Amino acid sequence: QVQLVESGGGLVQAGGSLGLSCAASGSIFSINTMGWYRQAPGKQRELVASITNGGNTNYADSVKGRFTISRDNAKDTVYLQMNSLKPEDTAVYYCNLRGRHSIVGVPIDYWGQGTQVTVSS
Repeated sequence: QVQLVESGGGLVQAGGSLGLSCAASGSIFSINTMGWYRQAPGKQRELVASITNGGNTNYADSVKGRFTISRDNAKDTVYLQMNSLKPEDTAVYYCNLRGRHSIVGVPIDYWGQGTQVTVSS
């Protein structure tokens, strides 16, 4: 099993910055991607950003140029630096890890407990 522990988040004014981090622990054969999703009230959970082992990144169009995802493979930790925050970025942010428990295993998703990010106007 894998555990994801998130930190960061909080309340910030529009235009401000926040950073999130997520550390993975436990046993897994390989990690495919780590990333961040968010869910605002009344909306579906959506991908914010993800990063592969090789450092390839993927961002939602709404955050491109403002958010930066990074990863420390040695620590199995993923970070999300959020700049120029907007009120519409307000949501619960969830850390995600997709990995396999064996070389032939199917990818499995693990989730953090979620951390609230609130951007005031």
